[in-house]
Amino acid sequence: MLDVRDLHVGTSRLRLVSDVSFSLSAGERVGLIGESGSGKSLTASAVMGLLPEGVRAEGSVRLAGVDHDLVGASEKALSRVRGDRVAMVFQEPMTALNPVMRVGDQVAEAMLLHRTVPDRRAARARAVELLDLVRLPDPGRAARAYPHQLSGGQRQRVVLAMALSNDPSVLLCDEPTTALDVTVQAQVLDLVLRGVERLGSALLFITHDLAVVATVCRRVMVMYGGRIVETGTVDEVFTRPRHPYTRGLLDSSDLERSDERGRLRTIAGAVPAAGRFPDGCVFRTRCPRAQDDCAELPPWYGDRARGHACRHPVEEPR
Repeated sequence: MLDVRDLHVGTSRLRLVSDVSFSLSAGERVGLIGESGSGKSLTASAVMGLLPEGVRAEGSVRLAGVDHDLVGASEKALSRVRGDRVAMVFQEPMTALNPVMRVGDQVAEAMLLHRTVPDRRAARARAVELLDLVRLPDPGRAARAYPHQLSGGQRQRVVLAMALSNDPSVLLCDEPTTALDVTVQAQVLDLVLRGVERLGSALLFITHDLAVVATVCRRVMVMYGGRIVETGTVDEVFTRPRHPYTRGLLDSSDLERSDERGRLRTIAGAVPAAGRFPDGCVFRTRCPRAQDDCAELPPWYGDRARGHACRHPVEEPR
């Protein structure tokens, strides 16, 4: 459904995402994890053609049923695809919604723009159905409300209803549960899963919450410094991580691996500023296994069959 090849994202001076390649099949659920600043959201924005001003993408992004590459496509061509073939659920719903439009009109707008309904009356009726589908209480009343009149969890349900309104073949979720409490998180995750299962959509779920990945996804990609450093099934990566960064992420979130004082393990050092990662292995300045040859990229970098990009991988399972 989605095929990304050799994706690079950056400005005229800084490379922010490098050599990213992955694919999503129909019905597949894939997680993209990593620390803040690793390039996860930029990757999703590049796929959607929603990069900030001054940031551009190179490479290839192909979508099933679309006869042109999304990288370099015109805004008119991208507008025909966004919200129809591919849709996105953003991290902060209050900035994703128009504060001066009623919720129902915003859900209906995508259907009217892509002409998936015959008229405005049908779009409004379908909007109420979608708000009911994402389990908003009293969906008819919610459709007449403005975003500020709804709670954070309710607003996120509205954004999900908008994303699902035209039955997308690919759904991108960019940390959609970060600002929600645990109970509402579980409800939103359940709705996302129900939505993609009903449509048979491919799902790319971006998060830094490893428990969410274990719950939602079957395959996972680990990103650091704008590069995918490890990929595999959730079971493979979580039980036998090969890249030291992946191992550090997992250990730092595992209470059972805390020290004698009950403190969680940490990854040494700090994440470099955007575009300031070292040459070669981007993790080498923080890696406990780094050696001189890590200053060069592994010759097999990007070989997805290998599953990781490290010259000195971790051997023992967790």
